[in-house]
Amino acid sequence: MTRQVVLDTETTGLSAENGDRIIELGCVELFSRKLTGNDLHIYFNPGRESHEDALKVHGLTSDFLRDKPKFATLANDIVEYLRDAELIIHNAAFDVGFLNKEFELAGLPPLRSFVGDVTDTLALAKTVYPGKRNSLDALCDRFGVDRSNRTFHGAKLDAQLLADVYINLTRGQDALLIDIAANEPVQGRAMVAVDLRSFVLPVLTAADHELAAHEELLLQLDKASNGRTIFRQAAENAVA
Repeated sequence: MTRQVVLDTETTGLSAENGDRIIELGCVELFSRKLTGNDLHIYFNPGRESHEDALKVHGLTSDFLRDKPKFATLANDIVEYLRDAELIIHNAAFDVGFLNKEFELAGLPPLRSFVGDVTDTLALAKTVYPGKRNSLDALCDRFGVDRSNRTFHGAKLDAQLLADVYINLTRGQDALLIDIAANEPVQGRAMVAVDLRSFVLPVLTAADHELAAHEELLLQLDKASNGRTIFRQAAENAVA
């Protein structure tokens, strides 16, 4: 299974090319779609003030950041943490642009030279829910993810929320897979064969509202898989 890192940053403003810098990096690790606890959270001294609008969003003052390390001093450690991982980022172009600028200033290659894929959950959400609000807040509300502690935007908190959102957003087919390799064989337990032919099982017909809910779920899976829903393919093969 691919190691995944859900990543978010907070910055002094909106333009890395015009001198804005990263002030917080939050990363949450997933393996086999489960949280591992091997997370990364760092505040940085950007060497400049945050723009007023940015400060209202993240609340990280210059006084708080003054004794924090410069990004360049920890850049190699960040590279090693992210190496070969698939990155999960909401509005990925923004964070990737800032990270690339920080790595450039530290004399290091761009992000995509040492990580795997970069999955943009904003683009993914727009595919699954076209025409709807797909901000992180909106997705949290849609999936029932608790964001009551989100007074300010924070990189670590937002990465944690996004991890939950990502699991829900991609729950379709991946969530139905059983990771057989993760299940250890049972040792020393007697197995009793049961002849199931002796049982008469009742057949329960789905109600209309259950059929409608089932069809709605399949439509969501169709959108997420570009028409390659396993259930529909299996049903078509069974009819054929």
